[in-house]
Amino acid sequence: MRTARILATLAAAVVATTGLAGCSESTDSDTIRFALDWTPNTNHTGLYVALQEGYFADAGLNVEVLPYNNTAADTLVDAGNAEFGISTQSSGVFATSAGAQTVSVLAPLQHWATGIGVRADRDDIPSPKALDGKVYAGFGESGEQAGLQQVIKNDGGTGEYETVVLGTSAYEAVYSGTADFTVSYFAWEGIEAEHSGTPMKYFDYTDYGFPDAYALTISGNEPWLAAHPDEAKKFVQALQRGYQLAADDPDRAAQDLIDANPGTFTDESLVFESQEMLAAKYMKDASGEVGRQSLDKWTAYSKFLYESGVLADQNGAPLTTEPDWSTYFTNDYLGDR
Repeated sequence: MRTARILATLAAAVVATTGLAGCSESTDSDTIRFALDWTPNTNHTGLYVALQEGYFADAGLNVEVLPYNNTAADTLVDAGNAEFGISTQSSGVFATSAGAQTVSVLAPLQHWATGIGVRADRDDIPSPKALDGKVYAGFGESGEQAGLQQVIKNDGGTGEYETVVLGTSAYEAVYSGTADFTVSYFAWEGIEAEHSGTPMKYFDYTDYGFPDAYALTISGNEPWLAAHPDEAKKFVQALQRGYQLAADDPDRAAQDLIDANPGTFTDESLVFESQEMLAAKYMKDASGEVGRQSLDKWTAYSKFLYESGVLADQNGAPLTTEPDWSTYFTNDYLGDR
């Protein structure tokens, strides 16, 4: 998502809404606010499909997209400054464990869409165990070290490496050789690296015995959901419809994303390739549906985080009792199969 990140300052001024809401920044009770986790990209395609295709308008909803800022979407949703927002299973587990009043209502990506990335020409790194002693360009996110170390250990390594927190500069550090590996998003940085002539190779977590997880989720504010069950169901089902179209007709959806954000994407072919990859590999469950979540998948990865000792309660103390993972997500607002 380097292209989107370069344009962060410009895109932060953009607010996309339905035709009903116009371009206001209203916080009226009849406006549903949705928080982005970054500048517009293919993680958000279903949202913009629902806007462009009129799904929210058909449901009689005012929807305001809050532009990305430095506050995490989960934080905005928990504080009641947004009714819904982009999240991940990982960040949702940390937030809810720490007392956030959030719950995952939809999972647009059914599988990990990230992996350990190294330059394609690094023959000295044929598998994760070769990362021992190497330099990891990271992001300082909770839980990232525990997962990487476990993947390396599962491949026979020690999981000991040097970490430099570089944030959005991590990719350039690996491309230039000043760092050895990072975590890349296959459907954006992976494609972008190919386009820029710096191809990468990737190690998928699940190829090394690590549990699968939802790479993208939608968080909802629990008090608002309880107070507005009808509006919540209409919103989630319209959003699910948007992501379903993105999975079934990725080219149309990619064009909707571009049309909703004019001037944001300098490489529009990347947007189409990204959406096609997500639709082909990551969005649909075994039945072909987008969005539904299962307790088994929520438990597998979340339990790993708990057993790794990285989850903390609202006072910052390590959790000593495993949570009931069924309370971290809900399918109640989705349409019937």
